[in-house]
Amino acid sequence: MVTVVSGLINVLIIAIYATVAMMIGILFMGIGRKIVARVHNRVGPPIYQGFIDIAKLILKKTNITHGWIYDLALLFSITGIVLTILFLPIGGVKLLSTEGDAFLVLYLLAIPALGFALGAGASGNPNSAIGVMRALVMMLSYELPFVISMVALMIYYDTTSIAEIVASQYGKWAILIPPFAISAAVADMALQGMLMEAPFDIPIAPHEIASGPMAEFGGKHLGSLMIYKAGTIVAYTTLFVDLFLGGGVVMKGGIVADVVNFIVWFILIFLVFTLSLLINTSFPRFRIEQAFKFYWKYEAVLAIIALVWVYWMVIS
Repeated sequence: MVTVVSGLINVLIIAIYATVAMMIGILFMGIGRKIVARVHNRVGPPIYQGFIDIAKLILKKTNITHGWIYDLALLFSITGIVLTILFLPIGGVKLLSTEGDAFLVLYLLAIPALGFALGAGASGNPNSAIGVMRALVMMLSYELPFVISMVALMIYYDTTSIAEIVASQYGKWAILIPPFAISAAVADMALQGMLMEAPFDIPIAPHEIASGPMAEFGGKHLGSLMIYKAGTIVAYTTLFVDLFLGGGVVMKGGIVADVVNFIVWFILIFLVFTLSLLINTSFPRFRIEQAFKFYWKYEAVLAIIALVWVYWMVIS
């Protein structure tokens, strides 16, 4: 009986954890629209507009379907992004963290994008197919420098656990160590591609391919897509904060410390997200070959330089 109750409590905690993360992501989507509007000298919608839009879309009825793959693909993507969030420490609080989860997170991050690609491909829209191909090329582009940056952290802290990387940064964030300042810059630009923000919004490109993969999504499907987007915002920004900014952990022990760490984590992921938005509003879109060249010729080289620097620091 005790085991059953304990299991139910754990399930409840996981559900609350995932729900709060998604709510924060939806809030950030609204704040993001407001920030972009201000940069463009517009008023913009209220910051809670994302909640209204998702509720409206989810409640809509539709008779359009493109098959079971199209219907289930976004559920597949949302599940993947929720699993990713559960393996990431938030303000030092960890649920499913374990040794080797850094590699597991890299695999999990590919699942949502592939699910999204499956759904878009099943829609039969040629613009969606073009967008999917662009998205897969972008994945191949930004993953190399990002993985190299993560490997540098694993070598320096001698662990493949994200939770241990976070714990090792208590008192001194990785970004304050010279080689990791380079790695952080590389990872931040990779983050720009992961979030599909300009200049790496090539897969959606509204003026070229009518939003690409999203062209055929509407109603419940579009609402699910917005939930997926909210999850990606929290997952990617949290991963960056965990790797380079100590996960937002500034205090240890007790409920007060947990609350303070959560607030710091929230501020840090908001700052990372805001930086992404400001880059988005300041730079024009790259062509696909320009993005590939940027990541493999410049970002990858910088990531390798940081990796060699870290390796020299470890062995010397």
